[in-house]
Amino acid sequence: METGVRFAGVNKTHADGTQAIRSLDLVCPAGTITVLVGPSGCGKTTALRMVNRMVDPTSGVVSVDGADVATLEPVALRRRIGYAMQGSGLLPHRTVAQNVATVLRLEGMGRAPARARALELLDVVGLERQLADRYPSQLSGGQQQRVGVARALAPDPNILLMDEPFGAIDPLVRADLQQELLRLQRELTRTILFVTHDISEAFLLGDQVVVLRDGAEIAQQGTPQQILDQPADEFVQRFVAIATAGVSPRTSGR
Repeated sequence: METGVRFAGVNKTHADGTQAIRSLDLVCPAGTITVLVGPSGCGKTTALRMVNRMVDPTSGVVSVDGADVATLEPVALRRRIGYAMQGSGLLPHRTVAQNVATVLRLEGMGRAPARARALELLDVVGLERQLADRYPSQLSGGQQQRVGVARALAPDPNILLMDEPFGAIDPLVRADLQQELLRLQRELTRTILFVTHDISEAFLLGDQVVVLRDGAEIAQQGTPQQILDQPADEFVQRFVAIATAGVSPRTSGR
């Protein structure tokens, strides 16, 4: 069975006539991290949100694990795809455990087994179980982001969407979370589509990096090393030049 995420001839035109995405063709292979990187407003978040039908394309096909998402019921689709965003998006009036268990409870899992699964997921993302009954306001920013990742993992998704999940975190905590994501991926091997504006983060995390221009036009895609060694044109070269010194790009088998 075909797995992963595929965009085939995808276009998106907004009501005001703005063309956010023009003819996007992209495959995000199963079990790998694909990072979309590009300037603000280039269409990378719009593309990501098409995967779980938060945005529908004007034309073209987006498929997950071989199924056209347009044929799938949106709410059911979103419950089977993990989604982590900047600022964590936690519900402030629910405890950590309740936040993590949100989708499980919506799917009909009992309160006790849902809490047990939530506690297991706190272990997975490196949080102490004693935080389970705290509220988001009682956590640090880095802890909130880890809870957001745990919630995204709760339904055991094949696909995980991450929209600048570490963008609002201070640099030291951000570095920890990046390494935590790489550890989780080594252990869980999910199909991850990750959006960032930070080329250094893209090179660190991505098995495949996709550099986008306006309209989600692919300027270049490949491994971090391929893009570093052979930038496709001046646009990519300028983008790569801003990468911070000392970044170790992902390499095959890492």
